[in-house]
Amino acid sequence: MTVSNDESPLSLDGSEIHVCQDGPRDAPALLLIHGTAASLSWWDPMVPLLTGSHHVIRIDLLGCGQSAKPDNASYALPDQARQIGAALDRLGIEHAIVVGHSSGSAFATALAEQRPDLVTALAFINFGPNMAAYIAEDIAIEPLQWPHLTDEQLRQMMSSGFRPGYEIPQPYVDHFRDIDLHVFAATSQAIRVYLEEQGLPERLIPLGKPLLVIFGEEDRRWRPCAAAEYRTVPDATIEMLPGVGHSPNIEDPPRTAVPLLTFTANHTQPAT
Repeated sequence: MTVSNDESPLSLDGSEIHVCQDGPRDAPALLLIHGTAASLSWWDPMVPLLTGSHHVIRIDLLGCGQSAKPDNASYALPDQARQIGAALDRLGIEHAIVVGHSSGSAFATALAEQRPDLVTALAFINFGPNMAAYIAEDIAIEPLQWPHLTDEQLRQMMSSGFRPGYEIPQPYVDHFRDIDLHVFAATSQAIRVYLEEQGLPERLIPLGKPLLVIFGEEDRRWRPCAAAEYRTVPDATIEMLPGVGHSPNIEDPPRTAVPLLTFTANHTQPAT
């Protein structure tokens, strides 16, 4: 269960961005960024494990969850990162450790590139260093058929996001059914462009930020052994989790929280 204590929209650049804050406001800030075709609800199982020591902030990226879905929006990562930074400024956050699940890691990296003053350290959960590490089959979506797909068909489309045999909880299936297909396509393309321009380790090396990489060993979207490529980043720590797939934050929150809390304890700056 979440321990949510504040959910509200922020108006940024004419669009409403949905933000959820949990935990004490005077605790160090921990920003959680979801991946593609997801929302801040994908962090729900983790939140109660983190609020004892952190002011946990979650944001629905533009076009996702309860945030606005404007027709003319840019989903390029630098533009999304600017909006995330503006949201933290609006909340009065001066320093934060930023955690990304899946492609949320790319958004976290883009934010650190733009706002090194704001980002204290970075933690990635199951995201490859570059497109060469991507092993999942692209999902073929027919918009006219989408409303008629059964839950079982949706679970099959989502299956690579979890370990083999994992029963995807119904709320995540319902959320996937409600995704905006235009946003899904635009965001997926934007992430590909960002990674093809330069891989994440190459982007991170000049930033000098502490890095934690948590990787489920049964990931079926990103090649688990590719996590080792992050070792080129100074002060990087790699934690491999056996028995879980692409979404350890949902599949096994307690085991995922252990290395994350150890990392944050070592790299947190006091809240201001």
